[in-house]
Amino acid sequence: MFHFHKQSPEPDTNYRNLVEHLTQTKNELELAYQNFENATDPELIDCYIYEVNAIQMRYKFLLARLKSYEMADS
Repeated sequence: MFHFHKQSPEPDTNYRNLVEHLTQTKNELELAYQNFENATDPELIDCYIYEVNAIQMRYKFLLARLKSYEMADS
């Protein structure tokens, strides 16, 4: 008649922040790629290359942090 189920615990704030920052960084990376593909001025092309590289580094860092956080949690 009544179904009781155990609710899964809420992920902690640090985990949620990491996921949020990772998602935001992914969106920024997609935008940087679009800007790079549409750039025609050589100086802007260089700018977007640096931007893409910087965002890729941040994405890899956040992904590694998230994976290590998940490994520590399990």
